[in-house]
Amino acid sequence: MTTNYPFKWKSQVNPFLCNHADRNVRLRLCPGVKIDYIFMRILIPALCLVTALVAAHAASPSENSWPQWRGPLATGVAPKGKVPSEWSEEKNVQWKYQIHGFGSSTPIVWGNQVFIQTAVPTGKKEEKPQAEEPSGRRGRGEVPTEYQDFVILSVDRTTGKQLWQKTARTELPHEGHHKDHGFASASPVTDGEHLYVYFGSRGLYCYDLSGNLKWEKDLGDMRTRNGFGEGSSPALHGNTLVVNWDHEGEDFIAALDKRTGKEIWRKPREEATTWVTPVIFEHSGKTQVVVSATTKIRSYDLNNGEVIWECSGMTANVIPTPVIGFDMVYALSGFRGNSLLAIKLGRTGDLTGTDAIAWSHNKNTPYVPSPLLYGERLYFFGGNNAILSCFNAKTGKVLIDAERLPGIFGVYGSPIAADGKVFLVGREGVSLVIKDSDKLELLATNKLDDKFDASPAISGNQLFLRGHKFLYAISDTKEMADK
Repeated sequence: MTTNYPFKWKSQVNPFLCNHADRNVRLRLCPGVKIDYIFMRILIPALCLVTALVAAHAASPSENSWPQWRGPLATGVAPKGKVPSEWSEEKNVQWKYQIHGFGSSTPIVWGNQVFIQTAVPTGKKEEKPQAEEPSGRRGRGEVPTEYQDFVILSVDRTTGKQLWQKTARTELPHEGHHKDHGFASASPVTDGEHLYVYFGSRGLYCYDLSGNLKWEKDLGDMRTRNGFGEGSSPALHGNTLVVNWDHEGEDFIAALDKRTGKEIWRKPREEATTWVTPVIFEHSGKTQVVVSATTKIRSYDLNNGEVIWECSGMTANVIPTPVIGFDMVYALSGFRGNSLLAIKLGRTGDLTGTDAIAWSHNKNTPYVPSPLLYGERLYFFGGNNAILSCFNAKTGKVLIDAERLPGIFGVYGSPIAADGKVFLVGREGVSLVIKDSDKLELLATNKLDDKFDASPAISGNQLFLRGHKFLYAISDTKEMADK
């Protein structure tokens, strides 16, 4: 819309420089229009403030970053991202950074920094007996015998050079982990001023973006089912951090003040081990925290921790993080069964078996990978396999029905999307790029010399792939060279 203003600037008087004696100065406008200086002294700063705020918003790093697990929208989408469809060790690798230690957490990006967590063996060993599970069964995870440095590091996103590295804690873990992942599976989260780093049983840490520790909090020791290890990441909204603590002991969900680490509230839970990251969102003026789990999916009031609604229907060993869209929560799980529930928001109480379930599906749902919500399409893998489904998120209509993807097999990383493309990363180094479409349309098949269990991230014109050995930055290197 175009607005026509009834004046043109004629005076050379700068109202910001006028003193009290100049209050009667009038700006010469179009005929018949006069504005007192004192009015302009109020109007112009206000307009400048609005302009500055608009400019600051337009340039906000958050829109061009990947600040948390599952990205800026918590759906797997990079709304401003634009990255190439093709890459290899010889093509479109802007840089790769060798990672010491091991981890499967997703890198996050803010400004010019990429942050990753890793656990680095120290070489110091100590024999330690495997602890019993509460049920009396020994876990399947390996018995840890070597001390680990639990590390957060920052990498320059332009050059791939390390900016800083901090060891949050050095410790001999009290229990092991699944053979396919390690001791650093949680992803950090940032608000652009501070970085919140979570190592589960090794604590929660707050750093500034230069790596200076501000506070830390120890929440205790988890005992996970079968000794499979830990994997839930913290969630952040405003000044509140939320941590979910489901294990084979006393469960809880807690909200903490991000500025101090002080607990705001803590609520007990009755669940087996889950590896789900909470999702925080606003609906009808209320901020909710949704956590999926084996017994029930629950929504908590962020302000006080009270349960708003709950719904059963998931399988065991819940790992995928739900996504929110179209006034619905999409919760999925796929271990020893299959379940997808599209739950309408705005209800309270127990929603199990009610018309609050907009639609559901009980085949080929994911075990480890989380779903992707891109526009009206909901994408998800079947189990940990390269079998892709896509549904219309509003109606539940099947668009892609459990089609096998060519060239990749096992999958742990979650799908992500940007610029009309969906990125699917296999465990053995092969990645596929498909068109965001109602049918499976392959755009590219790419191969790197590494293995990938972490979910990818996109920020601006860069795709970040965290492998077992390297962190890759993928971008259009020809376009960069031309510039």
